Amino acid sequence: MRISHFACAAGTVVALAGCSAAPLDSTTARSDVPGYLAVADGAVPAGGTLDLQMTVDIGAATGLDPQLADVATSWQLMSLVYETLVTVGPDFGVQPALAESWETPSPTEYVFHLRDAVTFSNGRAMTADDVVGSLQRLLAGQGVWQAQVGPVERVSAVDDRTVAVKLSRPYAPFLAALANVPAAVLPMKEISEGSLDPAKTMLGTGPFEVETHRQDVSWRFKRRTGYWAAGKPAADTVTVVISAQEQARMAALQNGSADVAMLGNVDAPKLLNGARGTRIGAQTTTDFYYLMLNSNAPGGKFDDPRVRQAINIALDRQAMADSALGGLGRPTGVTPVALPGACDPALVPSAQADLDRARQLLREAGSENLTFRLAAYSTGPAPAVAQVIQQNLERIGIRVSIEQLDEGSWAGEVYGEVPATFDAALSWFAGYADAGMAGRWWNPEQAGFNAGFMAPNPALNAAIDKAIETPAGPERTTALQELCDAVDTDGQMIPLVTKPALVGFRSDAVSPTFYETEGYGHLFRGIADFRLRTD
Repeated sequence: MRISHFACAAGTVVALAGCSAAPLDSTTARSDVPGYLAVADGAVPAGGTLDLQMTVDIGAATGLDPQLADVATSWQLMSLVYETLVTVGPDFGVQPALAESWETPSPTEYVFHLRDAVTFSNGRAMTADDVVGSLQRLLAGQGVWQAQVGPVERVSAVDDRTVAVKLSRPYAPFLAALANVPAAVLPMKEISEGSLDPAKTMLGTGPFEVETHRQDVSWRFKRRTGYWAAGKPAADTVTVVISAQEQARMAALQNGSADVAMLGNVDAPKLLNGARGTRIGAQTTTDFYYLMLNSNAPGGKFDDPRVRQAINIALDRQAMADSALGGLGRPTGVTPVALPGACDPALVPSAQADLDRARQLLREAGSENLTFRLAAYSTGPAPAVAQVIQQNLERIGIRVSIEQLDEGSWAGEVYGEVPATFDAALSWFAGYADAGMAGRWWNPEQAGFNAGFMAPNPALNAAIDKAIETPAGPERTTALQELCDAVDTDGQMIPLVTKPALVGFRSDAVSPTFYETEGYGHLFRGIADFRLRTD
C-alpha cells in the first residue's frame, strides 16, 4: 500500500511481475490502466449470474453485524450489502462513497455532505440520523474497529444531509478508518425500534441484498433495485461458494464452474499457465504476516524480552518473501511497506544485529535449548512461511514444531483462553490504508483480542499514539519509524512479510475490476462493475 523504500513497490503489473519469482506468462492478469490489475469492459452487456469461490466464512458464524466483523473474508461478503461514508482508491487516496464531499475546518473537525437519493434495500431513504447513529453505536460497542475510528468526541446531524464529527485530538487515520466495512452506515431507525437485528439480517445501502445463506457452504446475493449508483451493479446475481480446498477452487476455474476464485498458492500462475481463458491477478497488499510469541504462556518461554529479540534477529524475512511467497511478498515493519511514509524494515534494531548476537541473548536469558510449538493455519501460503521460521530458528539452536490447523481450530487455540496457553502462532493482519493503523493492534488494552498473550508496554503505547496523532509530513515519517523500532524491540508480535493476494478469473466468462494494490483484504472491491460475457 505504498512506495517508499522498495524499488519493487506497486506501479504496474509488469513492474510487479519483474520483481517476483512468478513468471510473467499468458496466465498473468495485465491492465493498461495505472493502479489496476483489470478493469471491467463497460461495453459488455449487463446481467447474468457471477459465480465466486472463497476460502472460509468465519465471520458469519458469530453473526452478521458488520460492526463486529473482524476478518477480511467477512468484510468482502458484507461489502456487497453495506457501504461506508468514504472509500479508498487504487492509490489509497480517500474517495467519496455515501458522503459525496467533506471539509475539515480544523485538524479535529470533519463535516460530511451526504449523497441525495440513497436508500436502504427496504426502500427507506438514508438520512444523517442513520450516519450519526451508526458511528455512535460503533463507538459504544465491543467491535475491534472501535479502536481504529479514533478519539471521536461528538457526532451530530447538522441537517438531513450533513453530519459533523468532532475529535478530542488530531487523528491522522480517521478518514481511512471510515473506509472499512465495520464503519458502514446501518439502518438505525429499524435497529432502534427493534424491527431489525443486524446480527441476523443484513440490510444496507449497497448494490446487492442477501437472498440465501448457508453457513460455511454458500451465499446468494441479488441485484438491488433503486441502488443510487446509475447502472450498477452490472450482474443480476452473485453466488459465493465456500470452498476450503485450494485444488477444488483451481479446478472450478479450469472447468468453468467458477468465474472468480480466491487463491493462496503463489505458484498458481505457473500451475494454471495454458489453461484456456484463465487469468491470475497477483495483488500487492498492505496485509502482512506476523509471529505471536505468548508472553503469558505457562513456563515463561517468552516473558524475557531477550528471548523475543533473539528470535526476531534470527528471522530471515527476505527468505520468507522469496521462497515461501514466490517473490510476491516483501519484508515489512509494523507500518506496511506499500504505504506512504512507512518505515524502512532494514533500519529496525533487529536488522542491525547478527546471529551471534541472537545466540548471546539466548545464553544471557538461559534459553539456549529452547523448544516451542508454532500454531499455523493450513490455508496457503502460511504453512510455507512457518517452515521458513522453523529453519531460521534452527540456526540459533531453537527447535520449533509446527502445528498445522484449519482456521477455525487455529482461532480456538489462539483466542480461546485468557490467559492463552499456546506457545507461538503465525497469523496476518490487513494493513489498511494509513501507515499507522495496524500499529493500534500492538496495544492489547485497545485491541482486546491479544490481551490473553501480550503484556501492555507503556513505551510502545506512547509510540503508537504519537504515530497516529502526528499529521502527514517529516515529523510523522520519524514517528512511524519510531513506532517500527518500538514494535521490533518489544517482540511480542513480530511483523514479517507482506501477504500477497491472488485471484483467478475466467477472462472468457467475466470482465472484472481489480485494484493492483489493496489494503483491506478486499479482492472483490469492484464487484458492482463486474460484467459477464455471454458470447
